[in-house]
Amino acid sequence: MTEQSALADHVSETVDEIMAFQQAHHDSASPLQRAMETVTDRLGRPGLVAVVFLGVAAWIVAALGLSGSDVGQPAFTWLELSATLFALLVAMLILVTQRRQDKLSERRAQLTLELAMLADRKTAKLIALLEELRRDHPDLRDRDDAESRAMARPADPGTVLAAIDERSVGKPGAGASDRRASRAPPPTPG
Repeated sequence: MTEQSALADHVSETVDEIMAFQQAHHDSASPLQRAMETVTDRLGRPGLVAVVFLGVAAWIVAALGLSGSDVGQPAFTWLELSATLFALLVAMLILVTQRRQDKLSERRAQLTLELAMLADRKTAKLIALLEELRRDHPDLRDRDDAESRAMARPADPGTVLAAIDERSVGKPGAGASDRRASRAPPPTPG
């Protein structure tokens, strides 16, 4: 039995949609961007650290062997210049690659937010339909349920954001643990 046949159809379709999303991002890259990402990927491997270390060590040993112990020789100046240019190149490659990856992360976050909001609306509609069924069904007792009535309305993102900002105790980026700590009772003396 293959892995794909073990998945339910809706799960397999979801996996395919995610892969299509990632493939579209990959396909939107120019050949130069893909080349830079490939170089950055190779530069990020542990083996490169060893290669660079061994290369610099060999350069130093060779320069010291040829010049005695004078580190003011042009070989050391060239080593310094080479290392600086290599660092500049690596920094630029990382920035280009990170910028592109940030776009993908931003698209994923946007998609997640939109799907969560859609799920909230669908859930609210289901609750409203269940409440309507309960009211209309002759065999079910009709009662007022304030919680169901409130849950039958989708959340307003602006109101939710305002509540999060209000509860963050005036600290930008304060998390739930910070909010819990601010509400915790003071310790009792021992």
